[in-house]
Amino acid sequence: MDVFFIILNIAALLILMGLLFVMQRKHVSFTKRVFTGLGAGSALGALLQAIYGVGTDTLTQTTSWYSIAGNGYVRLLMMIVIPLVMVSIIQSIINLEKTAALGKMAAWIIGVLIATTMIAAFVGIGSALLFDLNADQIEAGQAETDRGLMLEERLGDVQNQTTPERILEFIPSNPFLDMTGARSTSVIAVVIFSIIVGVAVLGVRRKNPEQAEMFTKMVNSIYAVVMRIVTLVLRLTPYGILALMANTVANTNITGILELGKFVLASYVAIIAMFIIHLVLVGIFGINPITYIRKVIPVLGFAFTSRSSAGTIPLNIQAQHKSLGVSEGIANMSASFGATMGQNGCAGIYPAMLAVMIAPTIGIDPLSPGFIFQLVLIVGISSFGVAGVGGGATFAALIVLSSMNMPVALAGLLISVEALIDMGRTALNVNGSMVTGTITSKMLHEFDEDVFHEKQSLEGHAI
Repeated sequence: MDVFFIILNIAALLILMGLLFVMQRKHVSFTKRVFTGLGAGSALGALLQAIYGVGTDTLTQTTSWYSIAGNGYVRLLMMIVIPLVMVSIIQSIINLEKTAALGKMAAWIIGVLIATTMIAAFVGIGSALLFDLNADQIEAGQAETDRGLMLEERLGDVQNQTTPERILEFIPSNPFLDMTGARSTSVIAVVIFSIIVGVAVLGVRRKNPEQAEMFTKMVNSIYAVVMRIVTLVLRLTPYGILALMANTVANTNITGILELGKFVLASYVAIIAMFIIHLVLVGIFGINPITYIRKVIPVLGFAFTSRSSAGTIPLNIQAQHKSLGVSEGIANMSASFGATMGQNGCAGIYPAMLAVMIAPTIGIDPLSPGFIFQLVLIVGISSFGVAGVGGGATFAALIVLSSMNMPVALAGLLISVEALIDMGRTALNVNGSMVTGTITSKMLHEFDEDVFHEKQSLEGHAI
């Protein structure tokens, strides 16, 4: 390990960050800065891997230093998720005229999320059949074998929890514990707690308006401070993407990608097909798909790089409300729910493709209508409670495969390409939640056409 080269690599990252800072000072648009960070990070990562090679001490030490900027940025985003979701939802409910609107909002959001996940399962099945994927075609090395054994061990915890028990996990028993993000369903639990608080304030307003007014002023003040923190953190997005992308590309196993190229290609064909379906759905509800995609691209870029649906919540909410014209309450709820349930990529496409790959190895015809119907139904039901951080797809696959009585160890064969595919899956998850918020806002007549048709996207809102 050469300290000189590590310092040189760190200096290279700092120089690229300096370039992004100059672009910011010259008021270059947020979208252009995000994609500059994405491209520069990819180039830097590829260069580092070409020079040092995967797994070398120099590269390992370099990427650990890069993680301060990359993972540090993700941590800052995670830091503001709970305060943002909690205060925003309470404020949104306080501003509602009727509590009945809350029920309609939740029903639409959950309904669209689950429906699109089931559609995604059909897309995953179709792609796996189109490319004739079969788990027997993949050779298992030591890493894949170890991964399979780990999945089988984890399966015990998943099998012992029924679907009603997973849904029950959404209900907070200790809201202060959930504010720490201690559970995979903490975000949804905080949403439910915030809804209860908001509804309680509406009740207090009828009986004791003075106290309700005092609480409302306090919430509005906290909200202003939280939104300022959000703005400050989001300004760091191009820098975070630069470091994250450099690390991802530098540590990518090119050999594994080449060996599993057909599965990677099939996965991205399915992901792109589902993106197109999202745009078709947006168009059906009277929203211009081209304008929509132009405004959400910065968010999708971060989701792709970070591989964290939960970490993307602040950007997701900002984009929906400030760029797409979605009402604040719907934006908060769809982003929060979408990070934990109904994930089109992780809970829809991925487990469906795995099931189709594994089916022939245990004597099941993947073209059987009964098999397909059962798989899609299980995908829809099991998509509740999938964690919005790295590993959520694995959890979803364990639930679906075990419910279909399939061996879960075969899922470990894909460990070498997991990170590459997870990038696309996460972007699809986040886009699904934004499509859900947009459709719900449109159907409940809370969609601001003027905001949607403004030319600027996120960069036009103090970022």
